[in-house]
Amino acid sequence: MTKKSDVFENRPVSMNKKNNLLQIQEHMYILDDVEKPNVFRNMFPYSEIPKIPFNDRIVPHNMPKNIWITDTTFRDGQQSRAPYTTEQIVTIFDYLHKLGGPKGMIRASEFFLYSKKDRDAVYKCMERGYEFPEVTSWIRASKEDFKLVKEIGMKETGILVSCSDYHIFMKMKMNRRQAMEHYLSVVRDCLDEGISVRCHLEDITRADIYGYVVPFCLELMKLMEEYKIPIKVRACDTMGYGVNFPGAVIPRSVQGIIYAIHTHAGVPHELIEWHGHNDFYKAVSNSTTAWLYGCSGINTSLFGIGERTGNTPLEAMVFEYAQLKGDLNGMDTTVITELAEYYENEIGYKVPSRTPFVGKNFNVTRAGIHADGLLKNEEIYNIFDTEKFLNRPVLCSISDTSGLAGIAHWMNTFFKLSETEQIDKHAEITAYTKAWVDEEYAQGRVTVVTDEEMLTVIERGIRENGIHAEGINRYFSKMSK
Repeated sequence: MTKKSDVFENRPVSMNKKNNLLQIQEHMYILDDVEKPNVFRNMFPYSEIPKIPFNDRIVPHNMPKNIWITDTTFRDGQQSRAPYTTEQIVTIFDYLHKLGGPKGMIRASEFFLYSKKDRDAVYKCMERGYEFPEVTSWIRASKEDFKLVKEIGMKETGILVSCSDYHIFMKMKMNRRQAMEHYLSVVRDCLDEGISVRCHLEDITRADIYGYVVPFCLELMKLMEEYKIPIKVRACDTMGYGVNFPGAVIPRSVQGIIYAIHTHAGVPHELIEWHGHNDFYKAVSNSTTAWLYGCSGINTSLFGIGERTGNTPLEAMVFEYAQLKGDLNGMDTTVITELAEYYENEIGYKVPSRTPFVGKNFNVTRAGIHADGLLKNEEIYNIFDTEKFLNRPVLCSISDTSGLAGIAHWMNTFFKLSETEQIDKHAEITAYTKAWVDEEYAQGRVTVVTDEEMLTVIERGIRENGIHAEGINRYFSKMSK
């Protein structure tokens, strides 16, 4: 009988080319084909709040040289809202291309293929001829679904390969070996047709990482070596259970998962992708952590629109990238504002007003003392030059301390008046509005004036009192059409 110590002694010693240290080869991770599902009941008791245990096992930072963003607006993003029209999808796709810039920072966008509308959108987006975002599909691990990919002529498709025992045993009614063999057969079908595969490891933060995920990924890497076709691994935090705390126990540890996939399964950085959900408010921090520990791609959706609490917001990762790398690498962030306006005006989706970067009030200062500081120097209360990067000049809400200058500033920024149309504190419309504000606070008001109230008063001054202000007149004329 072979002793465990004998196995350890017989492992080869080799030089690690990354750190130039001798190391003993890790043991091979083989499938742990359990008879009963491991649902980590100690961490996920269901009748209690999930628990975050620690074992203080720390893995090193391992940020790839190149990192990027991918998009699921037309797939996961459509699972929580009314479907987009074909025309809307193509328009948004054009915006994503412009936002990603000449270096293709938004690498890919994935689509459903099930309805004629979805397929029409795929064809029209492919006809654009953009290198980035690449048009990719998403299918279930089904040979019938694969026929759709083949018919359309996709170069790459995502395949749902649920990896937790919750899904394998409880939903699919299989055991781990049956699930793995089923998934690998569909992957092989794709590779036989020369189609690259992106494996979506659904529910990875409740999966047995070393008993199933790593052995499965090792098999995928063998297929990649055999076919010489890239196979991507998408780690899907489907329920938002991932945490980025150092020393947290897998499968909840984001960095632990990425380390296992890269180091022990041998998946290259550029073939690892993270897909997060926001159930516990951690989608952005977990996605950034995935970048820091070895994942090149972060999957996102516009404004975080997605299943349940949503996905990692695409616009958030644009600014996370800039903070980590020190520049935008060609991304045109002003498109983010254009997209928000398109959603509001053309699609009818109301972005919550306090949403970072895109909400109506994200850079609006309401407190009187803050407004005073902002008028003196906007850096005091603005996160960065929002006018430069988002075409969104900083705004101050009006209060009893705003004065004529504050009211004029509000009008110039809210209405986005050109230099020749700027309102100053001596303008008739400024004095008219200031008189209304003074009367409000003389009657005991203590709250700031809302944008809606300001618009009502200014419009009344324009229409009923014949006050003329070129840029403001144009705004109300446009709104009345």
